[in-house]
Amino acid sequence: MSFQQGLSGLNGAAKNLDVIGNNIANVSTVGFKQARTEFADVYANSLYGTGGVQVGIGTQVVNVSQSFTQGNITTTGNPLDVAVNGDGFFRLSDDGAITYTRNGQFHLDKDGYLVTNTGSNVTGYTTLTLDTNGGVIGAADLGNIQIDLNDLEPQATSQIGMVLSLDANADALDVTAFDPTIAATYNFTTSTTVYDSLGTAHTLQLYYVKDDASTTTSDWQVFGYLDGTGNQIDLGNADGSHTLSFDDMGQLSSGAAISGISASVPPAADLALDFDLTGVTQFAGDSGLISVSQDGYARGRVVGVSIDNNGVIFGRYTNGLTRPLQQLVLANFRNPNALVSLGNNQWASNSETGTEVLNTPGKGIAGVVQSGATEDANVDLTAELVNLIVAQRLYQANAQTIRAQDQILQTLVNLR
Repeated sequence: MSFQQGLSGLNGAAKNLDVIGNNIANVSTVGFKQARTEFADVYANSLYGTGGVQVGIGTQVVNVSQSFTQGNITTTGNPLDVAVNGDGFFRLSDDGAITYTRNGQFHLDKDGYLVTNTGSNVTGYTTLTLDTNGGVIGAADLGNIQIDLNDLEPQATSQIGMVLSLDANADALDVTAFDPTIAATYNFTTSTTVYDSLGTAHTLQLYYVKDDASTTTSDWQVFGYLDGTGNQIDLGNADGSHTLSFDDMGQLSSGAAISGISASVPPAADLALDFDLTGVTQFAGDSGLISVSQDGYARGRVVGVSIDNNGVIFGRYTNGLTRPLQQLVLANFRNPNALVSLGNNQWASNSETGTEVLNTPGKGIAGVVQSGATEDANVDLTAELVNLIVAQRLYQANAQTIRAQDQILQTLVNLR
């Protein structure tokens, strides 16, 4: 007479109830992954092999496995809330101890480090390589992500690019009569802001005059003034102008570049300007400025942080700049189900998971990230409540087998 089967069934059912209860308790926990109890039957070992009438001695819990399926994405509006859409885990460091999480509820601490609610540092690439347009083309130096909260020092303008179209049917004017204060002496004008080494903004005004002295080509003379009409800057010609020459297709044949232009802006250092006018054309129609760019800026202070789908963290500054600073990484494993749960929505790797594979979001096997959102728990509450009822009935059924064994034993004891 044995109570082993019923007792093992009670222990297994109790463990199952614990797992289901934990799933239900964490239905609102960001990044939580539901678990399930896995059972196996138990047989007594036989010295000479298995008998034909061998009876099992109960059940046992062989594993509590987690399901790493995707949870729903909920928008929060907080730019430092980050959800993973696809495979991968955020990589965390707690004084050098590496853990992993799907909970992207991050914030900045007093030193500008990106941390979790439990104080663990979020790791990523701290050095970015940028192209000429400010796009990220490379990342290196894996470490704790830290946003520089210090002021961004000003940068003097050195490069100016302009794209504009000049009217091919404009009236040719006498260049020698040019006067920036008299609109009738020029055909078109553009204005842009440049910055000196102290971050002071200056207005650069360019005036375009179609030259009536041009015979074999269509020439325009460009005059430049800084901060008003009383401060002309020398653009190279004897009268301080620069010549743009166009062919019969409206394209520049010469004058696309102006280099080494110096302008005094005390108390700051002299400006040293290079102009790229490659995009200037001459076609019929009103003259118009299409685009202008320059590489200078005033002093700026961080006023916000945002994260794009590739995990690039951008800083927004009071001077209007938005600059890529650092980049998140996602870790993947050959066998994520072997990750060891540590609590606080964190897991640790071991020999069974395989070596971590690091990618920036959207690269390789890593999913993308979504800023201003979090990943909900992947718990199906309705299904778990049904599982709870089934587990409760299984517990009651195993209790009944113990009661039956007890009644049989009582009958045997009462025999006379």
